Amino acid sequence: MRELDYDVVIIGSGAGGGAVAKELAPLAAAGKRIAVLEWGPKLADDAFTGREVEMARQLYFDSGGVLTKDRTLTMAYGRAYGGSTVVYTGTSLTIPEDVVKRWDVPGIEYNDLQRRSAKYIEENNVHKLEESELNDNNRLFLEGCIKLGYRAQQFPINVKGCRSSSLCNLGCPNGAKQGTHRVQLPAAEAAGVEVITNCRVTRVGERSCDAVVADPGFGLPSSWESGEVRVNAKVIVVCGGAINSAALLLRSGYGDRLPTLGRYLTLHPALILVGEHPHEISNFHGHPKSFYCDEFWESEKFLLETCMYFPFITSKNLIGFGAEHSKLMRAFGRLQMILVLAVDPALESNRVLVERDGEPVIDYTRGPSVLDSLHRSRVASAKIFFAAGAHRVHAPAGASFFIERKDADRVEELIPRSNVIPGKISVASAHIMGGCGMGREASDSVTDSWGRVHGSPGLYVGDSGLFPRASEINPYVTVMALADRVAEHIRDNAGELLAP
Repeated sequence: MRELDYDVVIIGSGAGGGAVAKELAPLAAAGKRIAVLEWGPKLADDAFTGREVEMARQLYFDSGGVLTKDRTLTMAYGRAYGGSTVVYTGTSLTIPEDVVKRWDVPGIEYNDLQRRSAKYIEENNVHKLEESELNDNNRLFLEGCIKLGYRAQQFPINVKGCRSSSLCNLGCPNGAKQGTHRVQLPAAEAAGVEVITNCRVTRVGERSCDAVVADPGFGLPSSWESGEVRVNAKVIVVCGGAINSAALLLRSGYGDRLPTLGRYLTLHPALILVGEHPHEISNFHGHPKSFYCDEFWESEKFLLETCMYFPFITSKNLIGFGAEHSKLMRAFGRLQMILVLAVDPALESNRVLVERDGEPVIDYTRGPSVLDSLHRSRVASAKIFFAAGAHRVHAPAGASFFIERKDADRVEELIPRSNVIPGKISVASAHIMGGCGMGREASDSVTDSWGRVHGSPGLYVGDSGLFPRASEINPYVTVMALADRVAEHIRDNAGELLAP
């Protein structure tokens, strides 16, 4: 095994890793050796084809189909230069004050996170889209909410030069999405930070990590030759995403002294719901996610969002088989879509484990409160669909596959709570949080408020794994704000941490 020496190693290049890399770039410019080790590939600009299955295979772990241990929930998270910022829709909300208070982490203050969030909102060109960039799906959602008196708001989105291709979840083919692959990583590289793709880190220690470089068969070649490598470093920042960061630390033996490592995982369990209209809907033009409804956030613990998913992922998330399912998919061009996000509590039993071969296992159970939220969200969504003009609605685990417009006033009756059980509805997640939570000490958390792993002064975590509980909103900007704190602490203590 060959060995390489660096001052700082950052594992992962998503929202957390990209932010840390950019904020530590002045150290690189001053002569410190900094490397970002990214498991996934970097694709050339012309490699973003917009073909669903191809892009899912190249940009997501397990093509976007990672399953929980009981195989009842599917998780989608990115594996690429830029991590999940390459494949998410760009929604950029800031964390509410009451969520920060409930985190109850000494040193984490709402005003500080807002200040740091504002920096990335400006840096990544976050703004609300113009009317011309909205498609029918978004307009119908807004129309339905207004008719019902539901509170709906427009998402701020991080795009520049959007051409309204609606391909956000497959990697923007136009280079418009301002994720870390377009903003933070290029800036860091320009200052001297090295980004090594196709590089999977298998173990992390106090002063080194082991990795394997392997060509996946697509994307640009890695700057390192294939094979095993040990990378020595004075500071290591783990930013592999909540699941992989926890798994890496568990695989490396840190669970022996950090009892909460991998625990308190939250996922924002999600449903994709559809209503069929008598006319075509321009889902394939404009940004796919422009509005959200938080009418039920406090009372029912769910958020409704506009969305547009492609045929394959839509079909596998609509429960049913045979003629009815086929009939629904043949109407794909007339489907209005709503995404549901439920707030799940941070339970000790929901956790990341590692198998004997070191691969992560997600042991996750949806409790009664989450199932209640998912049930109520189906009812609220059905009402929005009908208010927007849908002539029938597919409600997963409803009394029948379709609810016809003539029965619109019976949705409460026709969408029973009793059928909302694991295996009867198709639940997904793209907001994976926790597992390396911040806190006071090693007995109740993995890191302190600066992301330092308890008992390991040169080892940090800088991604959504830091969340002590769910963010209750799309977490992207909050991840960057917390990563900004991690980078600041390393910069401020560089004299001690990076001393020869």
